[in-house]
Amino acid sequence: MSTALIFAYLGVALMVGISGLASAVATARCGMAAVGAMKKNSGAFGSYMILSALPGSQGLYGFVGFFMVNAFLVEDMPLITGVGIFGAGLLMAIVTLSSALFQAKVCANGIAAIGNGNDVMGKTLILAAFPELYAILGVAATFLLAGAIDPVKLAEAEAAEVAEAKTEVVAEAPAAEQDAVEFEAAAQEVTE
Repeated sequence: MSTALIFAYLGVALMVGISGLASAVATARCGMAAVGAMKKNSGAFGSYMILSALPGSQGLYGFVGFFMVNAFLVEDMPLITGVGIFGAGLLMAIVTLSSALFQAKVCANGIAAIGNGNDVMGKTLILAAFPELYAILGVAATFLLAGAIDPVKLAEAEAAEVAEAKTEVVAEAPAAEQDAVEFEAAAQEVTE
């Protein structure tokens, strides 16, 4: 197994594993708050359930990221592709973990407030959307990274660089020939 593939698989493991872990912990935290709130107000179970499920989306974002980079997981991938996938996985892991845990705090506080009889469901949903936004930005960044590490685009860019270098060499050749002609002429003058 190549070093590039090892980096890529580590990135995928972080991307999917940490995102799933983040959602599991966050939804459990909200679920615990809901159980406590049901002791005071069992009639608001629908609100508790919606707010408890909200931090579960970050785990789905990890899978979305995986599907964005899955096509690049091949044995002969360049090292830069493997490192790029690792970077995308690390990015998703950090962003989804933070987003889910802080969104769970907002939702758990909203659940507790609803349990105490306050009508804050809509406001809690609005406030809980803010941490979610950053998880969505993490998915967008992974999408952009996946576009940047595309082996086809890398090969095309490398071919363009080689073609440009050949053009420069060809353009310099007549100047070198001219210098050689001038040198020979100067050498003949000296010998005469």
